[in-house]
Amino acid sequence: MTDTNLSEAEEQGREPFSDLEAERIAEALVFASAEPVPESFLADRLPKGTDIGALMNRLAESYATRGVNLVRTGDRWAFRTAADLSFVIRKDDNEVRKLSRAALEVLAIIAYHQPVTRAEIEEIRGVQTSKGTLDVLMEAGWVRFRGRRRSPGRPVTLGTTTDFLDHFGLEELRDLPGLEELKGAGLLSGRIPPGLHIPMPGIDDDLSDEEDPITQLDLEELGLLSPSGGDEG
Repeated sequence: MTDTNLSEAEEQGREPFSDLEAERIAEALVFASAEPVPESFLADRLPKGTDIGALMNRLAESYATRGVNLVRTGDRWAFRTAADLSFVIRKDDNEVRKLSRAALEVLAIIAYHQPVTRAEIEEIRGVQTSKGTLDVLMEAGWVRFRGRRRSPGRPVTLGTTTDFLDHFGLEELRDLPGLEELKGAGLLSGRIPPGLHIPMPGIDDDLSDEEDPITQLDLEELGLLSPSGGDEG
């Protein structure tokens, strides 16, 4: 128990939280949420000065051998079925439709090359990318518009989402398999082009120096919002 936590509790006229009570509160907050819970959300509801990372890591260790595990995705936490028990859980009603080969290729390019534009995706694949392919990935919640590239035409940049990390069991983008892992899993053919390089994406979602944030006007242009500023008839 820190002095900060103790003084806060005294000011509010209640007994100070013990470490066990803080863990129970965090556990309840994550359990009650349908979505992964940000550490900032937990910090707002636990005593000031609580080491959220250390607290959640202790909880994760206590759930490591249980039927459900506490897992971290970026800066968010969620309970998930233990990987070795996933076969007993039926997902028929909520299964995302099977992705086409083209959608898988586009998703992989976005994951490893983000921030990336549609033109860059097409250059890497060597074929044109249909709008429908990107729509499927966005409807699944795995791909999002990041920003606009500071280059002629200001093309939109694409990146993956927290839901993408959560679905594929990744804590962060650095957990994506590298070249040797992809080879070992049989996901790359034996005739790999010489000099093939799989880039390592950044570890956060911050815009790069070559990107500008997307504005409401950009969203209207992309057809994601109805035009504003006119009188309704």
